[in-house]
Amino acid sequence: MSQSKKIAIVGAGLSGAVIGRELAQAGHQVDIFDRRDHIAGNCHTERDAETGVMVHVYGPHIFHTDDAEVWDYVNTFQTFMPYKNRVKTTSRGQVFSLPVNLHTINQFFDKTFRPDEAKAFIDEQADKTIEDPQTFEEQALRFVGRDLYEAFFQGYTQKQWGCSPTALPASILKRLPVRFNYDDDYFFHKFQGMPETGYTPMVERILDHPGIRVHLSSNFGRADISGYDHTFYSGSLDGYFDYTNGRLGYRTLDFERFTYDGDYQGCAVMNYGEVSIPYTRITEHKHFSPWEKHESSVCYREFSRECGPDDVPYYPIRLVEEKEQLAQYVSLANDEKAVTFVGRLGTYRYLDMDVTIREALDTSRLFLSLVEKDETMPSFLNPPL
Repeated sequence: MSQSKKIAIVGAGLSGAVIGRELAQAGHQVDIFDRRDHIAGNCHTERDAETGVMVHVYGPHIFHTDDAEVWDYVNTFQTFMPYKNRVKTTSRGQVFSLPVNLHTINQFFDKTFRPDEAKAFIDEQADKTIEDPQTFEEQALRFVGRDLYEAFFQGYTQKQWGCSPTALPASILKRLPVRFNYDDDYFFHKFQGMPETGYTPMVERILDHPGIRVHLSSNFGRADISGYDHTFYSGSLDGYFDYTNGRLGYRTLDFERFTYDGDYQGCAVMNYGEVSIPYTRITEHKHFSPWEKHESSVCYREFSRECGPDDVPYYPIRLVEEKEQLAQYVSLANDEKAVTFVGRLGTYRYLDMDVTIREALDTSRLFLSLVEKDETMPSFLNPPL
């Protein structure tokens, strides 16, 4: 190492932990700050004291990826057990499998279609008058027709995003949400699993390096960066600038915990698509660790709403009207010196865990290469716009 740098990292979630580990291994001195009293960010897990169940405190996080390097990376710090996410949903008094598949179609329409027959049938249901879908609703109607849209997409989407699907961009529904076979695996990635003892022990091992110091229950803001050679900031982009141009929009989740003596719903995730039911889904957490045995169960009803100043932000909304506001923050960020914005909050993008880790690895490698060449690190590896 030609020159050891003093590095600040804001956030002890996946972005901060991976960047911190990579830079510490390269000989830099790393301080990681997190305002919470625990590591691992929103993928934090802990044992429920009453039931012994491993609980995903901020909602379920299921690891799935096609990135072999990322899969090998997480398995270096934790054994990942095989896990397939099989989601069920209630609609019109019945329970169906998601994603919509051949069994869902046959059950919903009371048919016994073969795959080619189902394709032809759904093609007849699709609204072909919509040639260039602009909204979520138009995209869904163009894909699957009104009956399946109203049963499986409309109500859930309205509750999840807090607005009509007619106000959401078509890009949210990027691909055909239908399978014409009986595969009910929610994800289609090559590598899927759950960490055997939880995500928090995994992150703890990533952070276990003599070059890393972790500071919990600690705030770190713009005024603190002068004490470091470079800062990687995974807090909220608008928060870094004290919301000078207003708050960017996020959705947050409220959780209603309850326990059950036995098996409450027989699956990890049960969606509730009807608007008349206020919660979006119920998660039963012992099913996220099927290699463990628990007599009792801990469940959570999830309620989605607009994120307030004191709430935990989950999903960036990124509506069209926010684009100008986001552009203002990106411009401010590009004017900052020795600060790189990373992660879901820092780049105002929805990122799955595998993409978060991939970007953290790429960010670390770019920084190390630029340090060797005495060149400047950009404000974003992947700009929000």
